[in-house]
Amino acid sequence: MAAMSRLFIKKIISEMIAHARREAPIEACGIIAGKDGVAEKYYEMANTDKSDEHYLMDPEEQFKIMKVIRGLGLEILGIFHSHTKTPARPSKEDIRFAFTEDVVYLITSLMETERPVTNGFIIEEGNITEVPVEVGEMP
Repeated sequence: MAAMSRLFIKKIISEMIAHARREAPIEACGIIAGKDGVAEKYYEMANTDKSDEHYLMDPEEQFKIMKVIRGLGLEILGIFHSHTKTPARPSKEDIRFAFTEDVVYLITSLMETERPVTNGFIIEEGNITEVPVEVGEMP
């Protein structure tokens, strides 16, 4: 799959933000599935590290969700996590542990509680490229 030029998340943005708020002060994390750059499903994952500075998904839980996604004829479009105290941009640790290729890493910042900010990034071999995250309808 080629890297996406943008990601449409209108259908799932409220689920992602609600999950981030419920998990605060630890980072929330999840998997985003869909087709052709349009997110259709959000799967909440447990942050097994229960940390407010990083997240770690359980490999068994990830494998189960990947099977569900494939069974629905969808693909993994993104990996989501929240930052509770820092901006919506990759931390050094986020960059170091960005092992999944061909996905958009979505980060929601809750620094301004009432106005969360969500940004998307392609992270490959330590290089970061911002990807527009569209919350509206596709053109």
